[in-house]
Amino acid sequence: MPSPARAPRPQIVLEVLERIQVSPHLVRIVAGGPNITEVAQGDATDAYTKMAFAPAGSALVPPYDMTELRARLPIEDLPSIRTYTIRRFDLEHGRIEIDFVVHGDAGVAGPWADRAEPGDPVVLLGIGGGYAPDPEADWHLLAGDDSAIPAIAAALEAMPADAVGTALIEVDGEADHLPLTAPTGIDIVWLHRDGAEPGTTTLLVDAVRALEWREGAVQVFAHGERGAMQQLRPYFTGERGLDRAQLSLSAYWAHGRVEDVFQAEKREPIGQI
Repeated sequence: MPSPARAPRPQIVLEVLERIQVSPHLVRIVAGGPNITEVAQGDATDAYTKMAFAPAGSALVPPYDMTELRARLPIEDLPSIRTYTIRRFDLEHGRIEIDFVVHGDAGVAGPWADRAEPGDPVVLLGIGGGYAPDPEADWHLLAGDDSAIPAIAAALEAMPADAVGTALIEVDGEADHLPLTAPTGIDIVWLHRDGAEPGTTTLLVDAVRALEWREGAVQVFAHGERGAMQQLRPYFTGERGLDRAQLSLSAYWAHGRVEDVFQAEKREPIGQI
């Protein structure tokens, strides 16, 4: 018996209010508009949303009836779905901020953010999240690459003033450092790829394994490229003996995979981290 069709995700259609070049490889889109009242902020600091991006130059107008569009358009003319972290909610002023990693013309969302202009549509398909800093943790370890910077930055801002720990953040180089707001007890360590292609080094894994392990109960947030996360999970759960409640670990992206393929692979048992 075939499984019932999944109900379409409700779409929240906002618009670009501002585009900000945060660093050489990070673009911030500030979005708002009349439908911002449909956006709800939860407690998670890793709040994420699936977004729909129509092809460049497309005449499609959101909200998109994906069932109808799939029936009449070739796949290359359909909106692409990508997942992004909401960097900041400012619902009091009718705004949210979403950061995009940009590497030239690679991908769908990065090039869109690179050329975004005020008034362009921003289409959200629901908001989720699963992590927030535990104020009872003895110390915190945050680890990720460029894609995890928004969630790490939001987590650091939400920590109590007396929080201690380390944030390991992999970027290309010094120009990609950001002025993050964090408790004085959190050491922020920037790791440099120095021109190496993202997802091709063991930089983040090596830094985590080399980190001096503190006493007490740790809470870990580790998100980034799939290969790195696959190496870190057994380190945390096996060598360090962490249980599920102490660990938030997930692959935000996979080297050599577009998100459509990557998300499909994650649903297969062999692809789950």
